[in-house]
Amino acid sequence: MIEKKLMNLSQLQSISQDILKEAARLGAHQAEVNVGANKGFSVTARGGDVETVEYNQDKSVDITVYFDKRMGSSSLSDLRPEAIRAAVEAACHIAKFTDEDKASGLADKNELAFDYPQLDLAYPWSISVEEAIELACQCEREALSYDKRIMSAEEVMVSTVEGLHVQANSLGFMGVFPFTHHDISCVLVAKEGEEMQRDYSYSIAVDPAYLESISHIAKQAAERTVRRLGSKRLPTMKAPVIFVAEEARGLLGSFVSAIQGGHLYRKSSFLLDHLDKKIFPSFVHIQEQPHLPRALGSAPFDEDGVATRSNVFVEDGVLRQYSLGVYSARKLGMKTTGNAGGVHNLTIRPGEKDLPALLKAMGSGLLVTEMMGQGVNLITGDYSRGAGGYWVENGEIQYPVSEITVAGKLQEIYQHIVEVGKDVDVRGNVRTGSILIEEMMIAGS
Repeated sequence: MIEKKLMNLSQLQSISQDILKEAARLGAHQAEVNVGANKGFSVTARGGDVETVEYNQDKSVDITVYFDKRMGSSSLSDLRPEAIRAAVEAACHIAKFTDEDKASGLADKNELAFDYPQLDLAYPWSISVEEAIELACQCEREALSYDKRIMSAEEVMVSTVEGLHVQANSLGFMGVFPFTHHDISCVLVAKEGEEMQRDYSYSIAVDPAYLESISHIAKQAAERTVRRLGSKRLPTMKAPVIFVAEEARGLLGSFVSAIQGGHLYRKSSFLLDHLDKKIFPSFVHIQEQPHLPRALGSAPFDEDGVATRSNVFVEDGVLRQYSLGVYSARKLGMKTTGNAGGVHNLTIRPGEKDLPALLKAMGSGLLVTEMMGQGVNLITGDYSRGAGGYWVENGEIQYPVSEITVAGKLQEIYQHIVEVGKDVDVRGNVRTGSILIEEMMIAGS
């Protein structure tokens, strides 16, 4: 177990209150503070032995003050009283020299989460460093024994973090929630002849009881890595494409970015002025579920202290609302949706087919299992990213492919979603099954 103690709740609350009092003493009309503390460790194994052990115990404080409509902010990790006073003074000094911004300021009092739900988000892992090392070594041993073509483990890691978040402001709001994150990952390298390929598997969860077993992670990483050997390039063509669930997450992530208030008020989103317009097929329903127990994206309130809620962003394919915090909502003349800092457990309604059934429905086309690079222009919707995966014919995987690019316009890609799989990947803040696209441009040899 980690011997160092995480700061207790009363200490963090006391620090928050001291900061708010100091800001008021210096003349700030409003102030808010976010205080976080976390501790944990990670271990990596290679060559049958421990490679690294890293401990972390971090504290952070973000302070924002408002002098009428002038804002100043500062951050620190040194929680000594003199350091805190200096940081508050710095934030106040900055505010006095900034331009006025009519959209700045705390959330309205009636928007704050004074009665927020107590969520199920903290499950410390009773594991010692020695036990974590043994798990990592076991994962490496099992992965390497799977196939003689697996030449090495690039990294096998086991990590655990537990933390506490406190948020407070001068309107009397004080919000607290504890959290934990645990993960196991295995990255392998396989070689056949002159060809080398790399792939991985991982598991991440709030509750360690929900982590996949070491044997499952080792086997899946090994199977994926070996299966990539014999990779080919495709000729340039248009064809149906399936994004496996963990890569479909990125496709929906671009949608999330395009409906965020910051991009909208800056007029840097292709979905500007698209409220109540159809941007997906009628069967698509997208909402956020911020209060799911043991979910990685759950939170009782957002970064403004506003209560989170189950927002429906897309209904029957139609964009019903944007993702807004207090500042962006004011800039747009709208109301906050409780999304300062992002969405919480964004979920697209799954269909009835698993991945093998989606492959059958596609017939022939590309199964994308890896994406590389950025290649997304949110202003125009242009989408072009490096990819790897498998060519499929008659619903069956034929051979691995690499060094290709999949491209299109997000407006058209979203409109041409044929089906969403029921193989929902919950290892992140965006929860989706595999997604079948009717057709995309594939650039190859």
